[in-house]
Amino acid sequence: MNRIKKTFNKLSKDKRKAFIVYITAGYPSMAATEKIVLELERSGVDIVELGVPFSDPMADGLTIQRSSERSLKSGTTLHKILKSVKKIRGKSQIPIILMSYLNPVYHYGVEKFVRDAVKCGVDGAIFPDLPAEEAAELEGAARAQDLYLIFLASPTSTNDRLKIIARHSKGFIYYVSLTGVTGARAALPSHISKNIKRIKRLTDKPVCVGFGVSNEKQARDISRVADGVIIGSALIRVIGENEGKSTLNKAVGKFTSSIAKAVHNE
Repeated sequence: MNRIKKTFNKLSKDKRKAFIVYITAGYPSMAATEKIVLELERSGVDIVELGVPFSDPMADGLTIQRSSERSLKSGTTLHKILKSVKKIRGKSQIPIILMSYLNPVYHYGVEKFVRDAVKCGVDGAIFPDLPAEEAAELEGAARAQDLYLIFLASPTSTNDRLKIIARHSKGFIYYVSLTGVTGARAALPSHISKNIKRIKRLTDKPVCVGFGVSNEKQARDISRVADGVIIGSALIRVIGENEGKSTLNKAVGKFTSSIAKAVHNE
């Protein structure tokens, strides 16, 4: 069974919500990324998204853009990321999702990417620039290898479009909480609860909320209406503030453990 499905089954049985964390692979280094993933698991994270750095992002805010630029300059590639996932699998079975733009995957080769990703221990993939209607090639390859493709819904998605997204998404639906790019926000839109309920009327798949979530209160509030909470930019900022310091993993653990308690209602 895919690790993502297994995790949501267990969370549902325990009546808990999912805490999902995004980090940029290779920031500040691949070695650091491997240690951070293990720290995230220790601190209560349920699923990890590894961002594949790309030179021309369309959905990333300044914080993730800068981390991706640094990662690319240090020589991070999709091949190196997969090798790191394989190393992580020697110590952890936490579900890992790759979040990437399509260009690196097409350059790598779609079928080869899916085959190598699953072989190395990747469980799912998210492509912000891939509409569900245009995903046939990737979906066919992913279905054959049990790699989950997760699609994004937004505040502007119509009910008809939400039905398409729900039909194509495996594992969960990623609800983008705002119209704009990633980045921590002081306040989140008031329509989140209404839109989550609208999506859940159309599907029984878990709905997880990302983009803009940055603190315990926001995470706790969202976990009351959604099936999971996704945090990225706020954590990457913590990583940046502790880069090169012996306190890096401790700082990551402290930040994520407090959010995990909020999401898990502890």
